[in-house]
Amino acid sequence: MTEPTQPLRHPAEYYTDPENSIGYLARIVFRSFSRILERGTMVHDVSAGQWRFLRQLWREDGITQRELSERIGMREPTTVVALKGLEKSGLIIRKKTDEDRRKTFIYLTPHAKKLEWILAPINAELHEVATRGMSDEEVETLQVLMRRVIDNLAEDSEGLVKDIPA
Repeated sequence: MTEPTQPLRHPAEYYTDPENSIGYLARIVFRSFSRILERGTMVHDVSAGQWRFLRQLWREDGITQRELSERIGMREPTTVVALKGLEKSGLIIRKKTDEDRRKTFIYLTPHAKKLEWILAPINAELHEVATRGMSDEEVETLQVLMRRVIDNLAEDSEGLVKDIPA
């Protein structure tokens, strides 16, 4: 981890209480979102894990397996396993091109394309529940702050890995 340029916001003991840990709170939010989202998507035989892939492919179909893995933030071996399941479920097709046989491109099936308009409202409803009692400005502030945390951690992630003893 990089050396702090200013004193720590709180002493280290402060973060031993999970309720004070941004990482812990983010994990609880993620798990809650996944669990509730899956209740709606499983009616259409789509797990929360498959949803993550479909959502990226709805934004851009026909990207490489590597690109998809990066966008989801998943290691490639894990992505390969997930893609096998998506393919078995009839949601994607994997294709190689004659130009570069090393690259595998991922395409949505017609069925998976139709699911976007069925599943997106479930996600929108979940966001409404999660942000109940918040103003539009508060929701926007929450998004801005979460992106800042993500960016801060991405900037420092190489330093974190280098500083962890083997």
